[in-house]
Amino acid sequence: MSVFNTVTTIDAATVERSDTMSRNAILAVSFGTIYAETREKTIGAIEQTMRETFPGWDVKRALTSPTILRKLAAAGEPMQNVWQALGQLREEGVSRVVCQSTYVVNGEEQEAMVRETEKYAHWFDQIVCGAPLLTAQEDFEAVADAIETEFTTLSPEEVLVLMGHGTKHSANTAYAALDYVFKDHGAHNIFVGTVDTYPSILSVLRRVESIQPKKIILAPLMVVAGDHARNDMAGDKNSWKAAFEERGYPVQTVLKGLGEYPGIRAVYAAHAQRAAERLI
Repeated sequence: MSVFNTVTTIDAATVERSDTMSRNAILAVSFGTIYAETREKTIGAIEQTMRETFPGWDVKRALTSPTILRKLAAAGEPMQNVWQALGQLREEGVSRVVCQSTYVVNGEEQEAMVRETEKYAHWFDQIVCGAPLLTAQEDFEAVADAIETEFTTLSPEEVLVLMGHGTKHSANTAYAALDYVFKDHGAHNIFVGTVDTYPSILSVLRRVESIQPKKIILAPLMVVAGDHARNDMAGDKNSWKAAFEERGYPVQTVLKGLGEYPGIRAVYAAHAQRAAERLI
């Protein structure tokens, strides 16, 4: 069993030992999505896990996509970016903050979040950042376990293809590493690909065709099943679904983001716990 399946609530004495009057907060930082229902099933669910893991702490949301923030504001649903959320926490008297991203890999988005928090670190007694999903080796094992648990009915004649976003950052190697972990687990019919980089859809197609499955199941390797999942993965044209159908495979699409998987939420909570342990 993965250590992330046994996440417990944070020991308040550990993180409040220097000042019993301190107020602590988790800032959950996500790229975001314009789809409200999907957002609450994923980002909202991760935030709820944070509340359960950190009783008595404030849990606040920040989104980082300027496009999504602009669209939400235009639709009458304004949300805060990182500096706005930090500013509000400061006004509310919060003194220590754990910024926990819901990113999948340690890429440009994570680095930008860290830089942003460093700019406003002087607002607080302490501010620390938690790691994204795929960071340590145990993360890869836990993520593979969580996904395998979600797809226990996958038969040997079926293939599960997970579509990640991909990045030009060196952190993109995490996707191929996760694919290898699945194979190491004996899950030879689970494949990982990315929209923008490697492993590409062409690479995945070649490997899938080598085993000639009777059915393809497509699911996003993304926290939120947003535009990429709906269009690039499950769309009727110029999509991964279409590419497999053109080769004669029956395809089932699963529009379920990683944030809906309890095992994935446990990994994020464990990362926030580790970050909180650095507070003094």
